[in-house]
Amino acid sequence: MKQFGEKMNNSFTPTELIAVVNQTLEYAYSSVLLVGEVYSYNVNQGKWVFFDLKDEESSVSCFMPVWNLRTPIEDGMKIVARGFPKVTGKGKFSFTVNAVKPVGEGSLKKAYEILKKKLTDEGLFDPAKKRPLPEVITKIGVISSTQAAGYADFIKIINARWGGMKVQVAHTLVQGMDAPDQIVKALKHFNERGEMDVIVIIRGGGSADDLSCFNDEMLVREIASSRIPVVTGIGHEIDETLSDLAADVRASTPSNVAEMLTPDRAEENKKVANQINRAEQIILMNIKKELDENDGKVKRCLDKIRMEHTKLVEVLEQKTKMLEMLNPEKVLSQGYAILSGKIDVGNIVKITTIKQEIAAEIKSIKERN
Repeated sequence: MKQFGEKMNNSFTPTELIAVVNQTLEYAYSSVLLVGEVYSYNVNQGKWVFFDLKDEESSVSCFMPVWNLRTPIEDGMKIVARGFPKVTGKGKFSFTVNAVKPVGEGSLKKAYEILKKKLTDEGLFDPAKKRPLPEVITKIGVISSTQAAGYADFIKIINARWGGMKVQVAHTLVQGMDAPDQIVKALKHFNERGEMDVIVIIRGGGSADDLSCFNDEMLVREIASSRIPVVTGIGHEIDETLSDLAADVRASTPSNVAEMLTPDRAEENKKVANQINRAEQIILMNIKKELDENDGKVKRCLDKIRMEHTKLVEVLEQKTKMLEMLNPEKVLSQGYAILSGKIDVGNIVKITTIKQEIAAEIKSIKERN
């Protein structure tokens, strides 16, 4: 047996012991979910969050950076904290937290109300900031779990109502502590590419605990800041999340989102048929109007032609009468004779009557007074 003071194989300095213990804890408990009631909650210098989690018999000191706190907590709330245990440099056992989530109806509601008031005061839910949906939507970015019934309903209705839409899906978790980060990443992806007309976030019904991931502060802010309009269809109509309030348009269900974004093929066909019928009626009315107007124009033209024709006939009749009066036969029929030839004494001239032609010699010429 070694004497006291001799170097032993399992002897450590405090620093070495803490390092070994932490290494062991990291290996055995790299990620732990710790459930308990919050007390002694405190934020130090706006950077660090300190609180204890307790049950009926024990308590654990917890620490986390303030930027990891994405849902409000306060003393008395029951939460689940995800993190890892460690021993501090001062030999105190501590739990380093990287995510928290309220547990139970009362704590969930309290956290919801605190964050809702904070973001409302910031104007994050202001209706004036909502972006309008495009009039024509052909490209839809979908954020959902592709294994969820809500997603299946959405796709089924999209195809049944219209079809031919370009739908790109980002598969994510839609409940649990990892869901918010995955949805935020998907939102960033669609915004960076900028190809979609609209982004939809859909999830079917569930408990308040299932839907609590949509009350994550970072997710809510990402929805509000999206350059592409965002539509949410989360849970049922009675459910309300902060993501719904931040979205540009909120639908009651995933199916309702599909109905909202696409026209109904049958209804559109009916509208087109009605438009064609109305166009035909307008065309027929215009043709009838033109015919009526042209009938009047034709009548006026015919009246004018008749008037001009009458005038021309009268002029022609007058000229005809004049020509008849100048007709030599007309003159002869009235007992006159026509003398033709050179009028000189001694010349032979021709005298034409209605029935005779007479040759006569000119004996004398005498001027009339």
